[in-house]
Amino acid sequence: MMNVMELFSLKGKVVIVTGGAGHLGTAISEGLAEAGANVVIASRDVAKCQKLAEALAKKYKIHAIGAALDIRSTPVVRDCFEKVNRETGAIDILINNAAFGKGRFITMTDQDWEEGIDGTINAVFRCTQAALPYMEAQKKGVIINIASMYGIVSPDPRIYGDSGYDNPPNYGAGKAAILQFTRYLACHLAGKGIRVNAITPGPFPNPEVQKNQRFISNLKNKVPLGRIGQPGDLKGAVVFLASEASSYITGQNIVVDGGWTAW
Repeated sequence: MMNVMELFSLKGKVVIVTGGAGHLGTAISEGLAEAGANVVIASRDVAKCQKLAEALAKKYKIHAIGAALDIRSTPVVRDCFEKVNRETGAIDILINNAAFGKGRFITMTDQDWEEGIDGTINAVFRCTQAALPYMEAQKKGVIINIASMYGIVSPDPRIYGDSGYDNPPNYGAGKAAILQFTRYLACHLAGKGIRVNAITPGPFPNPEVQKNQRFISNLKNKVPLGRIGQPGDLKGAVVFLASEASSYITGQNIVVDGGWTAW
């Protein structure tokens, strides 16, 4: 039987983090590296990914790669994953973190709507499907989908006011779909030794949004713990679900929101 430290260790595991050098992705990538994983940091901004990979490799003495990945393109996703498997010999863990979308409901076009859906649930579908052959061949794997509190509850328009930060409806709809897709995958892939879970972050505004103190104050007042989330708050949940510490957990969603959805 493994001891607690061994249960949480990711030493030698190969992890792909989509959007791995972004606001939340950076902390996710670092948390995995701290736990001993070899991290593939993937996004369209390859230079940014490579810079973070070099820093993590040096700091934590692990193998890290910056990889080119456009989650909008199935061929690009498959090519990226094939290269990762060829170079590292495995894809043990996939963190579906990258997302994109834009638009406001009143002025949203069909194209805007479809882009937001494509940047959430469709992207998770593409990346998961691309990773499956490698996990199936290994007869094991872990998939963690990053959802959102707005896949569970609606944005409160009273908080957003005239800030310009109102969360688009296709983002929340796509994230809600990710939660259902997580449950589906968990049930259909369990027999292949693959666990699938989700993490739902609460209010984690990026540094640019944090410059609007009035808006941030509104966010804090909505959170039972009285503060916005910091990217590092996600490290524990990610490492837990990626490691053997959660070996009997699949199809679940860990909400990291300071209590936002508990009201």
